[in-house]
Amino acid sequence: MDFKLLQISSMHKPQKADYKEISNECVLLGERFSYILCAASEQNFYADIKVLSPLKEYIKLYVIENAVMDMPTTMKVEETEGYISKEPGLMPDILVPIEEYRGKWSVANSSELVSSLYIEVNIPLNIEPGDYDITIEISSADNQQINECKTLHLHVADAELAKQTLIYTRWFYADCVADIHHVPVFSEKHWSLMKKYISAAKKTGVNMIYVPIHTEPLDTAPGTMRTCVQLVDIEKCGETYKFGFEKFRKFIDMCLGCGIEYFEMAHLFTQGGAECAPNIMVTENGKTDYMFSWRTSYSSPQYTHFLRQYIKALTNELYSLGIADKTYFHISDEPLADDVERYEFAYNLIKPLIGDIKTFDALSDYVFYEKGLVECPVTQEEFLDDFLNHDVQNQWVYYCCFPQKTFPNALLAMTLSRVRILGILLYKFNIQGFLHWGLNYYNSWKSYHLINPYITTSADKTYPSGDPFILYPGNDTVYSSLRGESTFDAIQDMRICQTLQNLIGRDKVIKLIDEEAGFSIHFDKYPTDDEFLPRLRRKLITKIEESL
Repeated sequence: MDFKLLQISSMHKPQKADYKEISNECVLLGERFSYILCAASEQNFYADIKVLSPLKEYIKLYVIENAVMDMPTTMKVEETEGYISKEPGLMPDILVPIEEYRGKWSVANSSELVSSLYIEVNIPLNIEPGDYDITIEISSADNQQINECKTLHLHVADAELAKQTLIYTRWFYADCVADIHHVPVFSEKHWSLMKKYISAAKKTGVNMIYVPIHTEPLDTAPGTMRTCVQLVDIEKCGETYKFGFEKFRKFIDMCLGCGIEYFEMAHLFTQGGAECAPNIMVTENGKTDYMFSWRTSYSSPQYTHFLRQYIKALTNELYSLGIADKTYFHISDEPLADDVERYEFAYNLIKPLIGDIKTFDALSDYVFYEKGLVECPVTQEEFLDDFLNHDVQNQWVYYCCFPQKTFPNALLAMTLSRVRILGILLYKFNIQGFLHWGLNYYNSWKSYHLINPYITTSADKTYPSGDPFILYPGNDTVYSSLRGESTFDAIQDMRICQTLQNLIGRDKVIKLIDEEAGFSIHFDKYPTDDEFLPRLRRKLITKIEESL
């Protein structure tokens, strides 16, 4: 039987059996390294897999499954701009632990598609530096005559990967967890699933979580409500509000247990300009309902009276839990220049109540920072130069459904090199944080209805496929993705740069990066081939070893 097995870089989304093979790689202590085996066969068969390596206990295997790409882009783009395809179809992305297939790997007979395994190697900090072989043996489980193996020679350098300094949030939606798994909000099953999602987010590099103190006023059609996941219980007694933080404490404790370090409070005003109050449940005279909602103006005396008590109680709780210095507050998401007056009113109301706690928001007009209305501007890549030119000290970056051309992004149709270049760019421009809106958004546009993420990856043909989420729901579990893991690799690239910086200085590291690229890289100008980042990474690690 004709059978072909290739060992390739995890920079690829494997779709065919003609990629350049790899055989030698290097890593730092504490680094997570990944690569891919892809197979093409003239017959279907199930494969048994054996891992032979001194590193076996640190290795995990995942089957790469295809995701539906129903809306590759929402604008005209060229494939030369980092796109694999502009046509709807299937795209490798979902990572399913091989244990879910009882350890068997299903290899399909197809001249058009390959079957692929994702190999993840977690190098511990306390391992002996040196050279290690990883051999993966593939044999047919149904008596067909197949017995193949591939070996990767892995060099572990005697240097520890620098700790992550980047603050990375990808918005977590507690309501989508309950809705997609059909479990009651705040039931024990919901708490169990939220922990799995937050752990999966942490594995992709996320270290900040969106906290639904009240239900997030995001992607919600005016006049409608998302499933309520409000963590803070609120009761109105005359003109005084009482606050219960039991669920809030449980949520924070869960996040800390998952390794989360930073917290962002749900936005205090509606998206796109702070016109209204969020949907906030309050109990009064034994009846619980939305006391504040789309009907409540941002400047409503009743809402401002409530906020003064709400934020005071919340900040006291943050200090009591010891997380105030790791907490950020949102005003409104993506305000425009025309919204400055409302945003300024909201900021001037909130800032005195939170004191030294920082505010940050996704906004791309420099006027907000110029007027002192945001301490940590989160700027879309296309507008970043306006902020870089003013040497902003707490600069963050985000991308979302845009930009779709040139700049880094993580859409399904894009190459992984376009995902992973982000880390090197964040390092070069000294960016402090990265934000994206979609960890697990399983709703349609404006949350009109729940979607099936295995049928649509575009919020029902609204956003480019892949934009709403990088985690996929499973049966009482959650799956990561190639895009999620590639983003983690990007952050590791940033950390490798920081490791070298500690030895030779930042200027020399940036010079090395630009020399390897052949020009001064920027968010809209960087090498797009699949070889640049692996080559740069090897050069950085070699330089680390030389500099010890």
